[in-house]
Amino acid sequence: MIVNTKQVFLVGIGGIGMSALARYFKHLGLLVYGYDKVETSLTKSLISEGIEVFYEDHVDLLPDSFREFDDHNMVVFTPAIPKDSSILQFLQKVGYRLHKRSEVLGLISRDRFTIAVAGTHGKTTTSSLIAHILTDSGYGCSAFLGGIAANYNSNTLFAPNNTLVVEADEFDRSFLTLHPNIAVVTSVDADHLDVYGDADHVRESFLLFVGQVTTEGKRIIKKGLSLPSDIKYSIDEEADVRGLNIRVQDGVFYFDYLSDNCIIRDVALGMAGAHNVENAVAAIAVAKCMDIADDLITNALANFKGVKRRFEFIVRNSECVYIDDYAHHPVELKACLSAVRHLFPDDHITCIFQPHLFTRTRDFVDDFAEALSLADTLLLMEIYPAREEPIAGIDADWLLSKVTITSKLKLNAEEVLTYVREERPKVIITVGAGNIDLLVDPLKAILTYAE
Repeated sequence: MIVNTKQVFLVGIGGIGMSALARYFKHLGLLVYGYDKVETSLTKSLISEGIEVFYEDHVDLLPDSFREFDDHNMVVFTPAIPKDSSILQFLQKVGYRLHKRSEVLGLISRDRFTIAVAGTHGKTTTSSLIAHILTDSGYGCSAFLGGIAANYNSNTLFAPNNTLVVEADEFDRSFLTLHPNIAVVTSVDADHLDVYGDADHVRESFLLFVGQVTTEGKRIIKKGLSLPSDIKYSIDEEADVRGLNIRVQDGVFYFDYLSDNCIIRDVALGMAGAHNVENAVAAIAVAKCMDIADDLITNALANFKGVKRRFEFIVRNSECVYIDDYAHHPVELKACLSAVRHLFPDDHITCIFQPHLFTRTRDFVDDFAEALSLADTLLLMEIYPAREEPIAGIDADWLLSKVTITSKLKLNAEEVLTYVREERPKVIITVGAGNIDLLVDPLKAILTYAE
């Protein structure tokens, strides 16, 4: 299918996974076009790379070459795009088969040695760590990542060898198009219950995923998950591979990596948080399966710059610290705020959180409230709807009422900026998967402005 393709149109090109496909097709020398409903820094980057993007759901904006069926053209879409999209309906009407992003990723990976990282959280950081170790060590890999790796300022990597690292997305069971040689599973918490219905069906889908690992492949599974495994990893003494003696020195996390036949001491990690140490342990386990030398692994981990919006330091000086993170599930929130507390135990922590999806807020409201209560001050924004319609009674006020700390406010974006400008908090973290990232640059400007 891809071999004879000359042009690709991506509906929902601004998504992190779709933009990675756009860059892949551009790298192959194809003509690439796309639509998304909003302009973002990511779509601007795609345009600067020679990819045409427009932002209105109007058929007359389609390239002329897609107005009639041509079997040298391919159309890829993301399920996040509404089914009543004028563009989707038109392309289907003129005869194009609409390919899901996950289906295309399955085709790309089919003839490659594939390392797939799945999990309801932790998969973006872990897959980025693996890709960086392989790249920095000189082994090389191509990669489709779910975030912008800071070392490369991209969510895609290209290498001439046959090794591919992919983030395996559980949403809509997308990862079942993959048949990896090495599978990593970081977590199987209940999430996407609008798709799965309940936690049992989430776990069932992950069972199917690890069941698709090749006969000679490896399943590297976080300890405690009830999934079949070849290697269990953790920051626990009882795991097959483990990160122990975790400590912070001069703001840097260090740990020792141990397995039955390997000890790597004093590993420095270019990210904060015990949860990221655990992600690094999984990445080391993969690297050891690929016969990467210990010194190359430790060098790569030490110079890893992290992933955009994954515990990313935006401002860090004597006056204040500002961290931005993508966390949008209560388990992620708890890990993120715990890491901030670990690094800054004596400082007042102000958390700015934008909930993502009405259904997720409804399903995990008590867990969200418990996690958010780890902050000293909470500035809560209204729920970002994404693909959903509002649900009666499910709103930020309801969530805020359940948070147990007394210093808590519901604010809109402008009010958040005013609060920070007036109060000048010492440690701030913005958290969420909606459009809260639009606050990053204005907050940075406020916090770095010398009064």
